[in-house]
Amino acid sequence: MTKTTNDAPAQHVTVAVVGGGPTGITAATLLAQYGVETLVLDRWPQVYPQPRAVHLDDEVYRILARLGVATEFAAISRPTRGLRLVDRDMSVLAQFDRDKALTRNGFPSASMFDQPRLEELLRSNLTRYACAEFRGDVEVLDVSPPEGAAPLRLRIRDRGSDRESVITADFVLGCDGANSMVRTAVGASMRNLKFDQRWLVVDIATDADLHQWEGVHQVCDDRRAGTYMRIGPTRYRWEFRLLDHESASDYADLAALRPLIAPWTNHVADTDLQVVRVAEYTFRAQLADRWRQGNVFLLGDAAHLTPPFIGQGLGAGLRDAMNLAWKIAGVHRGDLPPGTLDSYEVERRPHARHMISLGLTVGRAMTAGGRLGAAVRSLLLPRLRRMPGLRAKVTDSRTPPLRSSPLVRRKLQTRGISGHLCPNALLPNGNRIDDELGLGFGVVTTVALSPSQQELVTTRGAQAVHAAAGSELARWLGGRRLTAAAVRPDRTVLVAGRDVTSVCRALPPYLAEHRPARTGVPVPEGD
Repeated sequence: MTKTTNDAPAQHVTVAVVGGGPTGITAATLLAQYGVETLVLDRWPQVYPQPRAVHLDDEVYRILARLGVATEFAAISRPTRGLRLVDRDMSVLAQFDRDKALTRNGFPSASMFDQPRLEELLRSNLTRYACAEFRGDVEVLDVSPPEGAAPLRLRIRDRGSDRESVITADFVLGCDGANSMVRTAVGASMRNLKFDQRWLVVDIATDADLHQWEGVHQVCDDRRAGTYMRIGPTRYRWEFRLLDHESASDYADLAALRPLIAPWTNHVADTDLQVVRVAEYTFRAQLADRWRQGNVFLLGDAAHLTPPFIGQGLGAGLRDAMNLAWKIAGVHRGDLPPGTLDSYEVERRPHARHMISLGLTVGRAMTAGGRLGAAVRSLLLPRLRRMPGLRAKVTDSRTPPLRSSPLVRRKLQTRGISGHLCPNALLPNGNRIDDELGLGFGVVTTVALSPSQQELVTTRGAQAVHAAAGSELARWLGGRRLTAAAVRPDRTVLVAGRDVTSVCRALPPYLAEHRPARTGVPVPEGD
């Protein structure tokens, strides 16, 4: 029988985050960097031990750097060389190599990792902030809308004692996955984008050298599409589309798996291969019909499901957190008007929809078409490698710009810059621009600011960065005949132009304390 406590006053927090996965912990950490009191509630006490996501790009790596864990992540990840398309006989149809140099974001364009290790890293990092708390082994039963000016109410159950209690919050972030309770509570629903495929996911550990090309292998086969990736020094991932009559139980041991993984492991003895996990997943493409009700927001898999063919599922959730956290902090502190929060769905939903569509295109190209599709792939794919423009597009990790909003002012002459991320350029002092700008807004300019322009920037809590002649930043602006750009806390370009004063005036007041983003200095309690 469930125990209840009606005599104890409800605990109140500024932000309650439902779900302690990568999206929820990222959102909580970003909020904590602004001194926002945040409570993360998760039904499990520990990190889920099985690997799931294995890839992120340089834009998402940049978010990890903002959290202060870039160095630690580098120690548990490995850059990947690119993409190789192969047929059912493992003949190479096309190969797209990635440049090993760091990208304009300052990190490798694609990195492989083990999700449980990343989650442990993120949770450990969160403990550095006194205004953030993680509470595990707690089930959130309901989120009730406010009555008048009253805060949101969350009814929770301690899974250890079975005791129920109530927490109130000014904001609730639903980061509770594909079966989101928060999504149900706000009356939102998932729109199915007509893609459902059952796949077998296999993780194997071995000290043996598989002697394989160090990129992702994509098997383009209408009968049995598949993927192979090396995700660590001794960890490997395979994914295979299941046939209609198959299930994961048909591949419960190494003997059953051998026919599937033989092209990569036929020279390795059974005793040298350890099966870590065999699981069945249904790859889906879905998008919530709305992402917000009042001060309740949906993030990550609660808002969107991306087929894994482009490795953007986990990254999409971290992008959600990066887009929303600074806006909530600004509204909470009174710097930004409440209407600012409307821009979250306006900006993020079309971006997520684009990435889902891209994943659908890749997935269908791998698996659809029967014999005709296989013939077309064998004819066209080998020719792709001889098309430099297409090669660059396949290996370029840059995602589309955000749509126009009050915080993205896209005009005809700035469409190549507004809504995009500002380059995370290396500055003469040895810092990258993210470190220099800290947690607030910034202005990047090719000319020195006048005293009045500098006063505009300073009084609005922003930082100014001068783009020296010949520098990466100067080329970024000069190539579009622009003089200055206003950059948001998430490093998206708000507006750009030739009139420096107009750009400075576009900065909203945002008086977050300037802290280097790289170090992620913990916020003292009560800040």
